[in-house]
Amino acid sequence: MATTMKAAILHGREDIRIERVPIPEALPGELIVRVGAALTCGTDLKVFRRGYHARMIVPPALFGHELAGTVVEAGEGVSGFAAGDRVVALNSAPCGQCFFCGRGQENLCDDLLFNNGAYAEFIRIPARIVAKNTLHVPDHVPLEHAALTEPLACAVHGFEDSRPRAGDIVAVIGGGPLGLMILHVAVLAGYEAIAIVKHDGQVEAARQLGAAHVVQTTNVRKAIRETRDLTPKNRGVDISIEAVGVPEAWQEAVELVRKGGTVNFFGGCAVGTQVTLDTNRIHYSDITLRATFHHTPAICRKALDLIAGGRFQAQAFITGHAHLYELNRVFEKLMKRSSEIKTAIVP
Repeated sequence: MATTMKAAILHGREDIRIERVPIPEALPGELIVRVGAALTCGTDLKVFRRGYHARMIVPPALFGHELAGTVVEAGEGVSGFAAGDRVVALNSAPCGQCFFCGRGQENLCDDLLFNNGAYAEFIRIPARIVAKNTLHVPDHVPLEHAALTEPLACAVHGFEDSRPRAGDIVAVIGGGPLGLMILHVAVLAGYEAIAIVKHDGQVEAARQLGAAHVVQTTNVRKAIRETRDLTPKNRGVDISIEAVGVPEAWQEAVELVRKGGTVNFFGGCAVGTQVTLDTNRIHYSDITLRATFHHTPAICRKALDLIAGGRFQAQAFITGHAHLYELNRVFEKLMKRSSEIKTAIVP
């Protein structure tokens, strides 16, 4: 039997190399999963550009974190999983013991364990992730659809954390994968959603995913004016969710909401970024500012249920397929802001 596999190794800024590395073996509590599909992600694109991620990956390192596949080996002591099982293994798991876990904020866990290595033929799933955040994939769900569980969990968390109320109008800034997911989640939950995007392909995608209105512009002031025009008496939306991660979009999000509205700064800006906000408007208009990071085990299960239920348009988010050796080309294409949403890498 083969003892090595092909895997993508991140060596630094815009430097991914497909190398042969040892096939991992399962230690007690662990699983080895044959990757059926690994999906590209905005976070992975940021890591590709920057060459690292302070919390999740330091090169040289295995790369990629959105995946689903088939168990090929279960380590000693594993219960509930066996060779042949189709699974989605999330990219993290909380400790369950710290202050934040005790308060139901597992996404903020002091010892949040991350796992990378999805862009490979096989991946080792650490024992804690096996125990807390590995899920069986129903037979009718394609593995590439199941691999959407992790980003969808982030989107569900962001939407629910915005605390929507019946009748709310929701604006989502950004037509990237997560912006479109948040938009779709809002629509499926029964809310009127406005998509604010820049590119033609994003307009089409937003409409397909149920946006009641699409505002397309690269001018922030125009976006604010046109979005507010879509609300009763131009008062602004009830909830604005920023899913871009740049200061201008954070400022835009505050200007979009009505008095008493809620802003969710969902998109993460680069470390050290400073944003200037109109404190007078925030205070006297009683605006709530929130931010949402990552996901929790409970939300991950909710996300997979949403995919398995059939209403979530999983196929709309996977707009390309590629082999592992094409990974550099795929990321270079994404850097040019192509119309691709997510590409499924099939090792």
